[in-house]
Amino acid sequence: MKDKLTKEEQEILDSYEKGEWVPVKNLSKRKTELIKYARNTLKKDKRLNIRISERDLNELQRKAVSEGLPYQTYVASIIHKFLNGRLKEAN
Repeated sequence: MKDKLTKEEQEILDSYEKGEWVPVKNLSKRKTELIKYARNTLKKDKRLNIRISERDLNELQRKAVSEGLPYQTYVASIIHKFLNGRLKEAN
């Protein structure tokens, strides 16, 4: 089975086998904390209005469709990725 794992899966398995993983002491408390963090991260409580060219808006909408997202959600995800250092330039 090991030969069918992706590189990331293999790294996780190796880490587990080395004993680097430890159980969470209070799992239900930790789950509650993580749910709270996720809700706060995903909460959209502020509005941003910008002016962009029609050409850029059309391109954003086209790319959003190809990603299967509404274009405003797509724009929000681009901003989020940029702020977290995960947005990479296309070659």
